[in-house]
Formats: sequence, structure tokens, C-alpha cells
Amino acid sequence: MTEQVHIYTDGACRGNPGPGGYGIVMEWVGKPYKKEFSEGYLRTTNNRMELLAVIVALEQLKFENLDITVYSDSKYVTEAINQDWLYKWKRRRYANVKNPDLWRRFMPLYEKHKPKFIWIKGHNDHPQNERCDQLAVAASQKKNLLLDTGFEADKSTLF
Repeated sequence: MTEQVHIYTDGACRGNPGPGGYGIVMEWVGKPYKKEFSEGYLRTTNNRMELLAVIVALEQLKFENLDITVYSDSKYVTEAINQDWLYKWKRRRYANVKNPDLWRRFMPLYEKHKPKFIWIKGHNDHPQNERCDQLAVAASQKKNLLLDTGFEADKSTLF
């Protein structure tokens, strides 16, 4: 029987762009194992934080061949995978796609772990999603926020 891991993620942004953060809850199904992660950024977007949360969670996995389900309230993230947009973007080398730096970082993790993605409605009393939201909001309010270099680099090409 394959071991199951459930990953819950959320992103938050105060202004869009503005200070933002992500929150992650990871649970090993059937075991008393749970981890939480969060980080905040000085200037970013909500979609970047939603996607970065998934990336960081997948980067935390120490084992392969797990049955992984990612629960996210981000249609931006879940539809990119479930609607098969991701491989079309990859074939086009992420041309005309928002956040190409993050999608490039995500793709090898996705291909390695092959997680399933399930959209859940945000702010709907889902305990793990609510916890992720709390972590993301708190991270966005920290004093020493990180620089989202991918956002800054992409922004500089627009002006």
C-alpha cells in the first residue's frame, strides 16, 4: 500500500501586488505526522504565493512514490494542472504565461511526485485551509519580509 500525504496550501497578499505570504500544512495520512511552513515576501502577488506554497511543499518531500494530494483554494493553480494547461505552457517554454519562473520551478517537482490536485472553496471552514490562511496572512505581516526576486525581475521587464 502506498503511503499517502495530504498537502494543504494557501497564499495571501495585502494589495495585489503588495506584501504577501504562503502557508502550508502537510499531513501523513494515518500517522501522527504534521508539518507547517510559511514565509512572507515584501512585494508579490496572490497567485505567486498560491503557486509558491505548492512548490515549497513539494520541495519538502523526502520520499518518492508517495500518493500525494494537494488541496488548494486557488483555481489559478488547480486548473493549470487539472485542465492540462501546464504541458501546453511547457511546450511553449512558458511564453505569455504569468509567473514563468515559478512554473519552471514547479514542473520538475510535478513530474517527479505526480500529485493530484483538488480545489477546495476558501474561507469555508475547512480546518486545514483555514490554518493555511492564518499562516499565510501572518507571514505577510512579518517585519523582515523576503524579496520575491522572480516578481521583481518580471516586473522590471514591463517598464
